[in-house]
Amino acid sequence: MANNFLLEIGLEEIPAHVVTPSINQLKKRASDFLSEQRITFENIKTFSTPRRLALFITGLADKQPDIDKSVKGPAKKIAQDADGNWTKAAIGFSKGQGASTDDITFKDVKGTQYVFVEKHIAGKPVDEILAGMKGVITAMTFPTMMKWGTYSFEYVRPIKWLVALLNAKVIPIKILNVTADRITSGHRFLGKDVELANADEYEEKLTEQFVVADAKKRKELISKQIHKIAQDNNWKINLDPDLLEEVNNLVEWPTAFAGNFADKYLTIPDEVLITSMKDHQRFFYVTDQDGKLLPHFVSVRNGNDYDLQNVIQGNEKVLTARLEDAMFFYQEDQKKSIADYVERLKKVSFHDKISTMYEKMQRVQVISRYLGKLVGLSDDELKDLSRAAEIYKFDLITGMVGEFAELQGIMGEKYALLNGESPAVAKAISEHYMPISANGALPKSNVGAVLAVADKLDSILTFFAAGMIPSGSNDPYALRRQASGIVRIAADKKWNFDLIATLKNVIDDEEKQAVAPKLDMKGQINAVSNFMKDRIKQFLDDLGIRYDIADAVTSGSQTNIVFNIASGKMLQDHKDDNDFKAVIESLTRVQRIAKKGSFAKDDLTVNPDLFENESEKVLFEAVKKADDGFTGLGAEEDFQRLAQLKDDINTYFDATMIMAKDDQLKNNRLRQLTLIANMIMFVGDLDKLVVKG
Repeated sequence: MANNFLLEIGLEEIPAHVVTPSINQLKKRASDFLSEQRITFENIKTFSTPRRLALFITGLADKQPDIDKSVKGPAKKIAQDADGNWTKAAIGFSKGQGASTDDITFKDVKGTQYVFVEKHIAGKPVDEILAGMKGVITAMTFPTMMKWGTYSFEYVRPIKWLVALLNAKVIPIKILNVTADRITSGHRFLGKDVELANADEYEEKLTEQFVVADAKKRKELISKQIHKIAQDNNWKINLDPDLLEEVNNLVEWPTAFAGNFADKYLTIPDEVLITSMKDHQRFFYVTDQDGKLLPHFVSVRNGNDYDLQNVIQGNEKVLTARLEDAMFFYQEDQKKSIADYVERLKKVSFHDKISTMYEKMQRVQVISRYLGKLVGLSDDELKDLSRAAEIYKFDLITGMVGEFAELQGIMGEKYALLNGESPAVAKAISEHYMPISANGALPKSNVGAVLAVADKLDSILTFFAAGMIPSGSNDPYALRRQASGIVRIAADKKWNFDLIATLKNVIDDEEKQAVAPKLDMKGQINAVSNFMKDRIKQFLDDLGIRYDIADAVTSGSQTNIVFNIASGKMLQDHKDDNDFKAVIESLTRVQRIAKKGSFAKDDLTVNPDLFENESEKVLFEAVKKADDGFTGLGAEEDFQRLAQLKDDINTYFDATMIMAKDDQLKNNRLRQLTLIANMIMFVGDLDKLVVKG
């Protein structure tokens, strides 16, 4: 017989952002538990609201399947003495298996006799197994945990009730002072407690008590209600997926409604109004059909439409208070000049171990100037970049950003335009924060992109120099995200620059201009480079590039982000070529043998007078031809030139003893191989590739 099981955890209100991850976690843990216990089932349906996490598991087997297995014990020579009597080892083994020595048999295992006991394990009934769901519940983890009462147990919020029903039978589960029952709780204000006769009536009974327990159905209901409001008023309402998810996890019985605010607030920038509504009040903003913001909002009540006008007025009052603050800050901020704000940054700390924010801007001016010229910005772009770098953090001091931190950069752009700055400078101020998330939008303008890279590079370098290096999951200053941002921007703009050379040069420039902090930044150059390489690997992984290829290209001699990415894509494209294995084996053989030599960069001259066979002459000429302009080519052509050396390399190895007894001959040949190895390492450390036949 197939069985249905209902498990419900009743809680104090869970934070909205925790609800969906929590129910997904509960489902996975329950599924894993049943699989481990060998209990088959058909499906797990989830239910979640701010006050409950529930699973409805259908098609459960009656019991575990029986198991017949042979259990291996000690070797026969250990299990019996010379007279054939059972030893303590044999007796202990049989007892441990719930048997006696009479049940012992012997089997040959690779020529040695071992003791075996044939064991029959009867499957436990499903109700006994389901009692173990207590462990599934208590093992759950959450971003924030709390204790309650005098208990030491921690959970996302206090557990108020439990329901555990196998068909119509209550499964005995107890957590702290809460014992599982068949009674669930309806809506906090509209409903009441309800007794479930069996697991199957859960959703229906809760609906009667004003709880839409199915999160998907609840979200569809909210969307439908908001769509109707928009249709009735000829509005456009952006149903932001993240906001919709959050609102959905705040209510059990949703009722959408529209509210209004005064037209005068439309003089505030749209971004401020939207932030006030969306981020602070969880309201959906309203526009006309052309996308122009209107003085209305849409929200969702956790309840029915009773006395809805009072609810609307209350929400309007709260929003108006926030918009009054925004209006005040917007007007007050414009009474000061950008120069005033920049001057005040001299007293604002970037980090107490590094510098002020003003000093950071001075460093970024140096870095952005260097990078701007390096990536080929025009004279006009360089001029805009210079101005943007002088002022780009000024809005941090404004009242608006102090109240609405989410608007940093955005208000910088708005205020810059109001103060007569060029559109390019204003746009760069807002773009320098980009990307603000792993897959966030990138700066569109060249000026904004350079400023973004310069700002992030300064943060990474100075935090490393101050000893605040990310470790494990600990990254309080989001340096990994900033490093990923640099990689993504460089890849997007196709800007070729050598990272190590750039770091060395900008540090020198900062020292010359007396803006460098009193930190050992030069000592962190290699550490920063390796940190960036990890982000390049992640970028390549996101592109579907094989891990060993990503490892190879980032372990080479190049610290050019764009070139590393191009090399990774190139090797990924060639990995299935018919001759790829042969080419890589030839080149990596060169790499391995070349390591036996150790020569300075200016000591790699190969002497043709020391050649003893034709293959040496042929390889020498081929390498000379391949090396001509090699570092100025793209990854594809570099690889093709190396691949063309394959046959000459193989012939060379067949005809030439590299490690000759004569040191002159040996070193001349090792120099030849080192030249090739250096070319290979320019593309990547190909010895790290996993090449299959």
